[in-house]
Amino acid sequence: MIRLLIADDHAIVREGLKQMLSEESDLVVAGEAANGLEVINQLREQAFDVLLMDMSMPGRSGIELIKQVKSEKPNLAMLVLSMHKEKQYAVRALKAGAMGYLTKESAPEQLVSAIRKVAEGGAYISAEVAERLALELTANHDNDPHSQLSDREFQIFSMIVAGVPISDIADDLSLSIKTVSTHKTRILKKMNMTSSADLIHYAIRHQLVELPEKL
Repeated sequence: MIRLLIADDHAIVREGLKQMLSEESDLVVAGEAANGLEVINQLREQAFDVLLMDMSMPGRSGIELIKQVKSEKPNLAMLVLSMHKEKQYAVRALKAGAMGYLTKESAPEQLVSAIRKVAEGGAYISAEVAERLALELTANHDNDPHSQLSDREFQIFSMIVAGVPISDIADDLSLSIKTVSTHKTRILKKMNMTSSADLIHYAIRHQLVELPEKL
């Protein structure tokens, strides 16, 4: 039996996942968490085989949370289920310690297969992400401006280029507007740019964001 901890700040998403996974005889949802603190508390209180987690939750989340979980529970398999399609997000998540990365648009059968695979010690990633990982390992990207960003800065950078207002970023990450603004200033300085428009153009050129399909 594979014991799962589901971490997502939206109750309706957790409920949907529970209903979907309840049809599988070898999977059991043994715990739920709505934020990073609840994830850590649950992991300290009981044993799980797989952490199925969203990248964006209140408080500590994303790469920071993956690193903390990896530090405290090195044998726990982590599978990221995210709204972010960007391959760069997946690469950072895998480098931080996740064993798999799926978008929330993935088919249910993909999710079940991914859970079973990471529970057995394997990795579950798309061909595109595997290609990006290979490039990261074989090429020198140290000179790319975005490679100089910390994980938190990259998270904020990604939200900025997606058009998320500073106030909403602050709310989503449980940070003050001043802190987010400070991060933005550092991002612009590290990347030698002067505006959000510069960041957006850079992200498009380097394929760090998904362009909308033409109608």
